[in-house]
Amino acid sequence: MITVNIRKQGGAAVITIPSDVLKILNLDVGSTLSLDITSKGFMARPLPPENRKRYSLAELLQGTTPEARRNWQEEQPGLEKANR
Repeated sequence: MITVNIRKQGGAAVITIPSDVLKILNLDVGSTLSLDITSKGFMARPLPPENRKRYSLAELLQGTTPEARRNWQEEQPGLEKANR
């Protein structure tokens, strides 16, 4: 049996999963778990990773106008004019 402690981080309660357990379960930081909750406790099960579509820059900018892109760039603090 593995024992872990619950701690507070920001507004959340967090448990730490030991790295050995992550390796056994083939999980990593960022993995998604499903929690089955009962009156006696909970069971955490890994979910398969989502295959999210990755968009190219051309796809992201499709339908925008050059003027809209310029306006967006002008509204971004910290963007240097050399990068525009």
